[in-house]
Amino acid sequence: MKRCFYSDTISNFCLTASENILGILARNNEFSLEQTQRFAWELEINLLKETLKKFEGRIFFEYSIPRMGRRIDVVLIIKNVIFVVEFKVGEKDFLLSAIDQVLDYSLDLKNFHETSHKHLIAPILIATEARNIVPIISPTPHNDNLLFPIRTTVSYLPDTIYNVLRFADGEDIDNETWESGRYSPTPTIIEAAMALYNGHNVAEITKSGAEATNLTETATALREIIFQSREKQEKAICFVTGVPGAGKTLVGLDIATKHLDKNNDLTSVFLSGNGPLVAILREALTRDKFQREKEQGKKVRKGEIMSEVKLFIQNVHNFRDESLKDEQPPFEHVTIFDEAQRAWNHTQTANFMLRKKNTPNFNISEPEFLIGCLDRHKDWAVIICLVGGGQEINTGEAGISEWIESLNRTFPEWRVYVSDKLTDSEYAAGKALEILEKHKYVFTNPALHLSVSLRSFRAEHLSLLIKSLLDLNAEEAKKNYEEIKNRYPVVLTRSLTTAKKWLKEKARGTERYGMVVSSQAIRLKPYAIDVKSPMNPIHWFLDGKEDIRSSYYLEDVATEFQVQGLELDWACVIWDGDFRYSNDGWKSFSFVGSKWNNINKEERKLYLKNAYRVLLTRARQGMVIVVPKGDTEDPTRSADFYDPTFNYLVKIGLNVI
Repeated sequence: MKRCFYSDTISNFCLTASENILGILARNNEFSLEQTQRFAWELEINLLKETLKKFEGRIFFEYSIPRMGRRIDVVLIIKNVIFVVEFKVGEKDFLLSAIDQVLDYSLDLKNFHETSHKHLIAPILIATEARNIVPIISPTPHNDNLLFPIRTTVSYLPDTIYNVLRFADGEDIDNETWESGRYSPTPTIIEAAMALYNGHNVAEITKSGAEATNLTETATALREIIFQSREKQEKAICFVTGVPGAGKTLVGLDIATKHLDKNNDLTSVFLSGNGPLVAILREALTRDKFQREKEQGKKVRKGEIMSEVKLFIQNVHNFRDESLKDEQPPFEHVTIFDEAQRAWNHTQTANFMLRKKNTPNFNISEPEFLIGCLDRHKDWAVIICLVGGGQEINTGEAGISEWIESLNRTFPEWRVYVSDKLTDSEYAAGKALEILEKHKYVFTNPALHLSVSLRSFRAEHLSLLIKSLLDLNAEEAKKNYEEIKNRYPVVLTRSLTTAKKWLKEKARGTERYGMVVSSQAIRLKPYAIDVKSPMNPIHWFLDGKEDIRSSYYLEDVATEFQVQGLELDWACVIWDGDFRYSNDGWKSFSFVGSKWNNINKEERKLYLKNAYRVLLTRARQGMVIVVPKGDTEDPTRSADFYDPTFNYLVKIGLNVI
């Protein structure tokens, strides 16, 4: 795939007529060329021709960053430096948003572009109408060959380039090798959804190394099952398993966005019972498309875009309610159920239908009803269940066993496709798998399991650390931590102030950070953390640093219910007395009235353990864990509730700050 609209040696660029360069840029532009864009390109071309005539190297215009769905104005490869140049035509000021933008582009190359990893990267922001200022060139404290964004004007650009080159050391960059370097991004689910909705495919926006090839293989396997089912007029259900952050939701969105055409029977819908995830994805896609259309000069209404998005991303409960009202088959032949293990069991469904829908005698579970909805099709249908291990976090969530029980009990003619990992204990399939062996049509496909976490691009094996930590396998956890600590920092502190400072020092550009806590963490109020205080996950996950409702402000916290299925770059996990380490295993508590009460039901203990599993696997780049010291004057915050947990984490080897 060609990553840019135009590239050439700098010497050829300087000798080529500006009109010819502009023509190449216009031909490669997928949208109609607006006058403002044409003017910007003309200005950039002419300015750079004058600036670069004494330099040798290579120039790239409109260099693609698929993960972000954006393009860098100009990339320059000169000697041993990669210059990332962003122009703000007509601007007099260097806005913080523009500084973050050029830094984000540079971080993307540093983190995800194979042939950029080891070279010095210099982000340069040019405000064309700004008064001359002396550029400041300095490295970041991260010591990873990335400079702080350099603010400069056109007249100072040649000197800026010379000074950066004097700053750099190492071998010159081979232009051909750099240009052909593998781009292996790991987008957040929000970034991935936007990229997929804008026409990119999984291969463009995800890692392409051997360690993550099964992401593409899984998507391919599912498409083959869909086409086969349509061709043979069969009904099929697929169970896609995966470790936390492996890309299950990404695969589901890939299928959904590939079949948006309502004029054929391949139309699909992405369903989730995770209300915050649905709301955030819808809003993110709407905002992104609205902004893009505005930039292209189109007149659009945000409400119209939101209506389009709602067609293929829906709340599973809304889908269920519509199917109750209308007994006709749903419009879609393909449905993707995200976090299928969280579907409700028979008791929870019946209680809800009686209390909220005034529907007595509803005597089937949510999985059985949902399969029945697709079974209404006379010809064919495909259900894709995305299944997370150890992800059940709420009362009445059936796990995967109820889906399998329903198939055996009511839908014996459906083809069942499973991964060879569905038998693992963390998927809680139980005896239902033994019953499934008697089903007529069961097919095992290893491609339906995603084994590598893509969320933590600095440490693909983070999930192993958290699993061993929660399973109280200290030696294994210590070994896993040693494996990742140089790439993925996990630090420990007893001070929330220290933790906040650490987050702000680590995050660069628009890398998102925030505080997450258990929904049972009631005794964090002395730290101004109230889990009962309402927060809006849309603002928390999508809004910028200037918005007090955003995660950046470190005021509102998110619980496992608001962050499941989503991620941060850097996270602060605050560990309350609800889940305590002891020599006899984890002790689980809920706070009722004025004291902590023991949780005795095994099911509720599992939910709390899984809540901490969710919290501890949210961060992509690193996290700080806060275990408070407690307070001798407050019997609800005794040091005895916190010290054993802190000491256990120290024993594993976490660095204390």
